[in-house]
Amino acid sequence: MTLRLSHLIGGDARPARDGAWLEVRDPATGQVFAHCPDGGADDVAEAVAAAEAAFPAWSALPAPERAAWLNRLADALESRLEDFARAESRDAGKPLALARSLDIPRAASNLRFFAAAATQFASESHAAPGAIHYTLRQPLGVVACISPWNLPLYLFTWKIAPALAAGNCVVGKPSEVTPVTAWMLGELAREIGFPPGVLNIVHGRGPSVGEPLVAHPRVKAVSFTGSTAVGLRIGEACARTLKKVSLELGGKNATLVFADAPRGKLIDTLVRSAFLNSGQICLCGSRLLVERSAYDEVRDALVARARALVVGDPADPATQMGPVVSQAHFDKVMACLARAREEGGRVLCGGEALRPAGHAGGWFIAPTVIEGLGPACRTNTEEIFGPVLTLQAFDTEAEALALANATPYGLAASVWTSDLARAHRVAGALEAGLVWVNTWMNRDLRTPFGGVKQSGLGREGGWEAMRFFTEAKNVTISLD
Repeated sequence: MTLRLSHLIGGDARPARDGAWLEVRDPATGQVFAHCPDGGADDVAEAVAAAEAAFPAWSALPAPERAAWLNRLADALESRLEDFARAESRDAGKPLALARSLDIPRAASNLRFFAAAATQFASESHAAPGAIHYTLRQPLGVVACISPWNLPLYLFTWKIAPALAAGNCVVGKPSEVTPVTAWMLGELAREIGFPPGVLNIVHGRGPSVGEPLVAHPRVKAVSFTGSTAVGLRIGEACARTLKKVSLELGGKNATLVFADAPRGKLIDTLVRSAFLNSGQICLCGSRLLVERSAYDEVRDALVARARALVVGDPADPATQMGPVVSQAHFDKVMACLARAREEGGRVLCGGEALRPAGHAGGWFIAPTVIEGLGPACRTNTEEIFGPVLTLQAFDTEAEALALANATPYGLAASVWTSDLARAHRVAGALEAGLVWVNTWMNRDLRTPFGGVKQSGLGREGGWEAMRFFTEAKNVTISLD
C-alpha cells in the first residue's frame, strides 16, 4: 500500500492546491512507497497566512504553556518511537537500529530541550546611575524552517523546536526526498490538538516551495540546513530584504591523528565518523590526516575495519551501513569516485556499487578508503557526502594544520593526541566551528553549532537558537 502524505496548514491536512504529487522511493529497493504533495507558492501563502493568524495568541501564551505543548508533542513521539524509527529507516535508507537509537530519540530530545529553554530564556537588565536599561527578547512572527534529507526528523525538530519555544509560528519545509516522518509529526500534532496554525508543514521541491517561502514578505527569518550552493542563494535572497538568516551548510571535515593518539577507541571512532549514515552527515570526517610514523598502522587497521562493515538491508539487525538516499545522490557519489581515480587516487577498499541479495534496485555503495591524493585535488576540497574517506600523511603539526585548513569549508574537525597542550593549540588554530578531541559527534544541546567559511552563517543550539528566533529590544527607564 502506497502512503499518501499531506501538508499541514492551519491545523488541517491538505493536498497540494494543484493536485500534483511527488514520488518517494525506498533507497534500499528503489521502489515507490509514498507520494507527497508537490506544493507551490499558493500552498506557501496559505501556510504563512495561517501562521500569521495564530501568532498573536501563541506569542502571548506564557512560556510554561508553550513548553507544555512541546512536551506533549515529545510524549506523543516517544509513544510511537518504533513506528517513527521504521518510517525513518525506510525513507532515508539508514539502518533501523540507528533510527531507533539515535534519530528518533534525538528528535524527542530536541523538543524537550527547547521546551525547558522556553522557561529559562530571560531578558537582561542593566542598572546605571539615574536609569535602568533592560532588553526584551521578543518573537519575530512567522519563521521558515527548511531541513535536509540526511537526518530528516532529527534536524526538522532541531529547527522548529526553538522557533516555537521562543513564541514564533513556523512554516516548515522538509526535504521532498525524505518527507515521511515530518508528515507523521504533523499528524501527531493534529492528534494532540496542537494549536492550529502554530506549526505548518508544506511539502515540495526547493524551487516551487522553498523559494517562495524564503521570499515571502511576511516571513521574518529563515533557518536552513543543506548544501552550500542552495545556502548561498538563500543568503542572497534574505540579504535583499534584510531578513534574518541562519545557514548550516556543507563540510569537508578533517580528522587529525597524531602518533601519540590514544589507541583504545581510535579505529572504531574513525570508522564511525567516516561511514555512519553512509557518510551522509555534515559532521562526518571525510579527510583523515595521520602523522607519518603512525600512518601505516592506522591505515591498515582502518581499511580492515571498513572492509568488515556489513552493508545491506536497513531492517536487518546485522546491517551497519545502508544505501545512500536516492538515485541522484548515488550517481553523484559514483561520479566522485571516478574522478578520484582520474586524479590519481589509490582505492584501498570499496569504490564500487553493491547489490545486496534481494535489493538489486537499491543505491548501495561500498565503504571506500582512498590514498595518494594531495590537498588541492577536488576529491579533497569538495564535499562528496557519501561513504568515502581519503587519507593523507603529515610530518609536523604545522603541516597537519595546513592540510586540515586547505578547504573552503570549516564545519568540524577532530584531533587525536595524548598531548593536552597540543590539543588546545591545534583546536585553536583549526578553521572550524566545532572541534572534538579524542572523540567524535559528542554533542551537548546547550553548545553553539555551526561553521565558518562556506560551511555556514550563524549558530544553532542552546541560547544561540533562542536568540536567533527573537529580536532584541532595549528599553531605558529614567529614574530621575
